Amino acid sequence: MQDLLAIVASIAFSVVIVQYSLVEVALAASGGGTIIASFVAGMFFTSVLTTAPAIAVLGELSLKGNFLLVALIGGAGAVVGDYFLFAFVRDRISGDVAHLLKRRALGRLHAVFRRPTFKWLLPFLGGLIIASPLPDEIGLALLGFARLTTRIFIPLSFAFNAFGIILISLVARSF
Repeated sequence: MQDLLAIVASIAFSVVIVQYSLVEVALAASGGGTIIASFVAGMFFTSVLTTAPAIAVLGELSLKGNFLLVALIGGAGAVVGDYFLFAFVRDRISGDVAHLLKRRALGRLHAVFRRPTFKWLLPFLGGLIIASPLPDEIGLALLGFARLTTRIFIPLSFAFNAFGIILISLVARSF
């Protein structure tokens, strides 16, 4: 219930951001720092509690400037946020899932996870979740379970986050 209330509060805050043009006020106060605002909003694009306000901010920023620049800078910020989550999720959650799969009843499921097709599919599904407005923690758990190295994770996270922000920008521009 507490998580649900936090998510509802996050969505309400994003409505306030758009309704009262808080992005415009913040940009005017900072001298129009769209690049910095895009980077910070991208960092907040990664967590379940901050995704909705970040989407509102990124959508507003894309209306004020070059939406591709907002997507690229926001994608870079999202990589920073995702990396912190990934470092935690990769070691913690993937170890927990691996422990669960060792149970005898889940032996078949473990065999499925070890197939080459599934190892290719996990990063793709994780990337799609990262690109979507869904919480990145789910996608990061899939990437962690796939045992991606940091060298592969960073460009993958950037590409999918930038793509997601481009989609947000296009939706914002259509309204």
